[in-house]
Amino acid sequence: MLDHGGGILAAARRYGIPVQDWLDLSTGLNPHGWPVPEIPARAWQRLPETADGLEAAAAEYYGCDALLPVAGSQPAIQALPLLRPACQVGMLAATYAEHPHAWARHGHQVERLAPERIDEALDTLDVLLVCNPNNPTGWQATPEQLDAWRARLAVRGGWLVVDEAFMDCTPAQSMLPRIGTPGLVVLRSIGKFFGLAGARAGFVFAWPELLARLREELGPWTVSGPARVAVRLALQDRGWQAHMRERLAADSSRLAQLLDAHGLTPSGGSALFQWLAHPAATALYDFLARHSILIRHFPESGSVRFGLPASETDWQRLEAALSAWCIPR
Repeated sequence: MLDHGGGILAAARRYGIPVQDWLDLSTGLNPHGWPVPEIPARAWQRLPETADGLEAAAAEYYGCDALLPVAGSQPAIQALPLLRPACQVGMLAATYAEHPHAWARHGHQVERLAPERIDEALDTLDVLLVCNPNNPTGWQATPEQLDAWRARLAVRGGWLVVDEAFMDCTPAQSMLPRIGTPGLVVLRSIGKFFGLAGARAGFVFAWPELLARLREELGPWTVSGPARVAVRLALQDRGWQAHMRERLAADSSRLAQLLDAHGLTPSGGSALFQWLAHPAATALYDFLARHSILIRHFPESGSVRFGLPASETDWQRLEAALSAWCIPR
């Protein structure tokens, strides 16, 4: 099983610090999640129904109705490799680890690429998969660049798969307006921007034949009834969404400035996290953990990722720990 952020129980055991004493900045989730109201009992007591307005709300929010609700991006990540014969798949060298894992375990050849190498390698690929913005580095390609890559792949029956889990803060950069062009698949998640990771809900956007094959692969009731209620309401809450985009942009900028002020200038980031490649990444992760602050560590790339603090007290805890890190030890 791959490691992910949010492993607070394991960290508590490893460092001998009670769970309630930790500040968890490891996940890259919005710490000000959408406020879920009471869910009607009917949603718990009946099988999920597709006439409940979720698909319509999603089509309006995303501006595209060629969609399939799924239990977060993960089922689609695992199922998409089943829908092609073994082929050559390119993706970024540092990216969300479930993507290369899923394609490799089903016999596909995965080539890990630096962003600047994608263009030259594209004609050797059958599928190009990019997280945009990328997790964990924050690298982002323009819609125009992505569409040019898609067109080159489509000539040979290839796919461009774009995981837009962190796109909600910058919707103008989404590939969703291009859904319907050959070979384009887009994944969206409710967990990050809306802070509803526990709902396990997301959407796949693609051409009708692929969505039908994916629906058959995943089976019925892919999203629970209570999750469908909560997600529909969250997607319709435009006031909260507009306010949150402003707040997250400000918080992300504040986090970047805080790290920079302590000699830890970010190497990249997004509205929900800052990423730092640093020769002392392992030591920094361990130091903060001993101060009961959990960040995300990527040993293979010598980097760490900081999520956003939720409260002023949390900001002060992080600043105090970073100040202690700066003191010669």
